[in-house]
Amino acid sequence: MADLVHFHREDDVVTLTLDRPGRGNALVPELLAALRGGLARASQEAPAALVLAGKGRAFSAGGDVAAFHEHAGDRDELLRYAAEVVGELNGAILDLLAFPAPVLAAVNGAVTGGSTGLVLASDMVVMSERAFLQPYYGEMGFAPDGGWTALLPERIGAARALEVQYLNARLSAPACRDLGVASTVCAAEALAATVAERLATLRRMDRETLRTTRAHVWSEPRRAQVAAALEEERQAFLRLVVRPETLARMETFLGRESAAGSAAKAQTQQQV
Repeated sequence: MADLVHFHREDDVVTLTLDRPGRGNALVPELLAALRGGLARASQEAPAALVLAGKGRAFSAGGDVAAFHEHAGDRDELLRYAAEVVGELNGAILDLLAFPAPVLAAVNGAVTGGSTGLVLASDMVVMSERAFLQPYYGEMGFAPDGGWTALLPERIGAARALEVQYLNARLSAPACRDLGVASTVCAAEALAATVAERLATLRRMDRETLRTTRAHVWSEPRRAQVAAALEEERQAFLRLVVRPETLARMETFLGRESAAGSAAKAQTQQQV
């Protein structure tokens, strides 16, 4: 589980890349701890900007359902694991909000579940046209985490935020741009170049002005309000995750995932 978040500094920009592509960069405690460690290191180095990215086809698939299911045999162990995952995710979101420089998310693909919070905590979001956001909470029986109730309603309106979650709607990259979740949508092959353009613009600006602006927008009182709302999400998640209904939905989901993987493997073998 080593090197789950790649730290790279080029000139005055730090890029943190979620590096668990075999599981769609799904969130597990080790990855979240590595992310928070990377954020702490980047904060100390005081870059002009921070870029958050994902390796592979997905930005992040949210919490790893298979990992939750592995802990489901013991109620106390499941509660401990869920508390750790959601707690560390909340910490990462708050770390991002407190970061002392502009934060840009380079969203290459799917963003589902709690990983949406990493996008919502970014100042600018460049999305590949292949990318999308989707909650999956009603499908799984989990309570929303990652800011789906703590941050998203403020961004797109309460009614729309509820509708998206009620219907498990998939928000395409253009829809995210229209709603104000994404700032820019580009072709998949142009993602790196588009991010570079935004960084070039940031570099022309006065660095202290940008830091001051961000610090005022995400002031300590405002971050405290977000922290309280995220903790409410965590408590609700713990209440729902141990229900028999949630366990049954996890098993159904993992069955579909396994069937899809077997079908993909068979198709590959036929092609070979």
